[in-house]
Amino acid sequence: MTFKDLKKRVSIETTATEHRLFERLTNKQFWIWNIEKHKTEAVMTKGDCCFNHVIGLPKKEETDKPMFDYERILYDALLLPENSNPLNHDFKHKHLWAKKATGLGVTEFMLRLMVWLCLKDNTYHNSQMCIVTGPNIDIAIKLVKRIKALFERHNVIFENKETVLELNGCTIEAFPSNHLDAYRALENPKFILIDEGDFFRKSEQEDVRHVSERYIAKSDPYIVMVSTPNAPDGLFEKIEKEPEETCIYKRLKLDYTYGLGKIYSQEEIDKAKRSPSFEREYNLKYLGLIGNVFHTANIERAIEKGKQYDPDFVNTYTQKSIGLDPGFGSSPFGVVITEWVNGQIQILHAEDYERPEFNDMINTTIRLMNQLGIRPQDYSCRIYVDGANPEFIRSLKHQLGERPDYEEEIKFYQSISPGIDWTQNMIVIPVHFVKEHRRMLAHAKKIFEYNQGTIAIHPRFDKLITSLRTAVEKGEGSLDKEATSYDDILDGLRLQLQFYY
Repeated sequence: MTFKDLKKRVSIETTATEHRLFERLTNKQFWIWNIEKHKTEAVMTKGDCCFNHVIGLPKKEETDKPMFDYERILYDALLLPENSNPLNHDFKHKHLWAKKATGLGVTEFMLRLMVWLCLKDNTYHNSQMCIVTGPNIDIAIKLVKRIKALFERHNVIFENKETVLELNGCTIEAFPSNHLDAYRALENPKFILIDEGDFFRKSEQEDVRHVSERYIAKSDPYIVMVSTPNAPDGLFEKIEKEPEETCIYKRLKLDYTYGLGKIYSQEEIDKAKRSPSFEREYNLKYLGLIGNVFHTANIERAIEKGKQYDPDFVNTYTQKSIGLDPGFGSSPFGVVITEWVNGQIQILHAEDYERPEFNDMINTTIRLMNQLGIRPQDYSCRIYVDGANPEFIRSLKHQLGERPDYEEEIKFYQSISPGIDWTQNMIVIPVHFVKEHRRMLAHAKKIFEYNQGTIAIHPRFDKLITSLRTAVEKGEGSLDKEATSYDDILDGLRLQLQFYY
């Protein structure tokens, strides 16, 4: 027998094996949730009771795992309850948002559900199912491999390219979030799985959502978003905060307690709790990824020190520093205020203001100064402002009785002596952020490290704490604004720390 003949024979045998497997899966329920009914059906069908038993149960550490009760919640959110016909195509919710703990197996569940929908009948013939992953082609390949692996145990091998699989006339394809051109041009998508969407780049999150929801009017697909939470103000938190009457998604939250004693042992959870990422990975908190600028131990030390002071207590005799990172339009306005007490910097205020109006932020700054007993006229306070906002600086200076034409004032001092520190003669100090941002980031890091830290942060300033924990430094000392949460607050912190050189 020639190699060509052998290859043809193997192909025929594979096709026959595939056909027999697909016949076994036709008209099968995904899972029989009633235990007694399931046992009875398993005996009657000799194990071919449902899709998951035919294709093979999910495994953890080589041990078969059944469908758990929390997976029933996912199933019922998308399909009719068990007492209705499971092959009926009327759905309770076609758009699902699921924030989940890591390791629950939700992605595996959704991949299996997609395969089942393809094979239980011919409803999805001549359509597409899509998996949108993070900006890495390897992740897309990995998820399609997981689907193909379901069939490999039955000696069914697919020769499609690495990101594509065809089942019963339905094409399943995975798309990285940074290459969506082909995803935008689908003819008939019926199921869209957005996997770990909260970890997409900020610039891609809204784009992926927009393209996915655009198909609702065209082909009415399932849209399923599944993710462990990442940073605040990302895709998942924005959807979570949408009003019930306008949000198109059924929203489910599955923390680690759903899987305790099922997919997790108590020992595994106790071990996971030792990690600083536990609250995000298992307890659904928007904390972002651990950054590389500020050491976790230094942040925790600052928080412990912060528990020893009351940020609402006004001490009018301390020196204070204010950092303002003006943002108007779509960018928040970051404000951080500190005071110098007993040899340490204490945070008094750390907040960002969404969609601020120019005059509102002038008034807010003045109001905060009054609340904290700040008297700029005696130079006990300095206000550091991003120099990219000259109109705001002029207006604030005018309100505080300083010369609005600060550029001319700086030129005057420099004409007297080129090396003069003109900041000593101003209350509102413009900072050339583009030139100074690297030095300011390095200085902030030293503040946390020097002499076991000289800064105290009260626990209530959670946005600042999250910003510090997620701060990521990229090449040449620049802050990665895509990865860092509440970067406007961190910029405000960096600005006002100029006072403590």
